[in-house]
Amino acid sequence: MRKGRVYLYLFISLKLDQLYKLVELEVKGHDTAVLKSYEWFAKTAARELGITVGNCWSLRKPNKNRLVLLKSVFIYKKHRVQYEIRTQFHFLQFHNLTGSTADTFLEYIQRNLPEGVAMKVTKVAVQALPKHLVPPEKVVNVEESI
Repeated sequence: MRKGRVYLYLFISLKLDQLYKLVELEVKGHDTAVLKSYEWFAKTAARELGITVGNCWSLRKPNKNRLVLLKSVFIYKKHRVQYEIRTQFHFLQFHNLTGSTADTFLEYIQRNLPEGVAMKVTKVAVQALPKHLVPPEKVVNVEESI
């Protein structure tokens, strides 16, 4: 019986990890207590991972959406019902993250997102200057050279 050979190939990616200057979370929902609790959870998780927590704030007044509908389906236009949907917004900022840390952190907090809460993530990446742009060299004053 022939012994098979097992070759292990390791492909190391030479792609550098993305750097993020700022990751901003916009969390919205209908219950203020749930949003405050989730904000505390996200900040605690960030501190445990060593992530710099920036500003955290919420809008003072909720976004109100009012709907006026008829009570009856077909007639009686003077009998109406008014519904109101209030949406609260909370914003959280996290500074100076690497791509792998940001992915791990966002996956963790998104998996623990409570019911009825939506999240929008905005990332600000740090990029190198394009090759066709060259930083200016030392500028020599005309008066000093004379």
